[in-house]
Parts: sequence; C-alpha cells; structure tokens
Amino acid sequence: MMKKIIKTDKAPAPIGPYNQAVLTGNMLYISGQIALNPETNELETGELKKETTRVMQNLKAILAEAGMNFENVIKTSIFISDMNNFAKINEVYGSYFNAETAPARETVEVANLPKFVNVEISAIAVKD
Repeated sequence: MMKKIIKTDKAPAPIGPYNQAVLTGNMLYISGQIALNPETNELETGELKKETTRVMQNLKAILAEAGMNFENVIKTSIFISDMNNFAKINEVYGSYFNAETAPARETVEVANLPKFVNVEISAIAVKD
C-alpha cells in the first residue's frame, strides 16, 4: 500500500520529523495540530476559544488539501493541559461537527504539550 504525504501552507509546517498528514488508501492520518498561525508562525494562545479555533482551522486546511472536510473525520484525539478547560474547548470543537455524525474521540489531560499550548488535536478521516 502506498502512502501520500499531504502538506499545505494553509496549516503550520511540522516542527519535527513528521508530516502534516499521511494518506494511505482512503484513510487520512492527521498529525496533532496546535494553535500555530501558518501565516505568521506565531502561537495564538491568548484566549482558549481562539486557540481551539486556530487548531480546528489548521485541521480544516489539511482536510481540504486532501479533498475532505470534517464530515470525513471518523476519530479525533484531544490532548489538553488542564481538564478544567474541557467545556470551552468542547464548545468550539463541537461547532465544527454535526452532532449526529460526529466522530469517535478521546480527550486526555497531559502534563505538557508542544510549545506549552493548552490544546492539541489529531484526527483520522476516511475518503468515501
């Protein structure tokens, strides 16, 4: 099975030895996204809802580059630095999905995230 590297300048470039996403067959595996603005390469972490929106916009850009959208997402993993932030993050996250077709997911509190952000989200999507 061949893999195709998905990359776009509308999402932040990787900050390590990995790619934004990998497409294999009809499955797209998107690396964890943080609130890096792809135009300025600056973090958008001042306000939690704004930070989460930037993360979701980065995911959206990668999905679009692969010819997909949030309806194609079947699984997400949300990593947060403080479970007390869950409600605000979930409110923004939920606005990108149809509640009836939302993907499976887990939300995990972790000790630290890259660049000490508050939220990181990865996703798996399937192209019909």
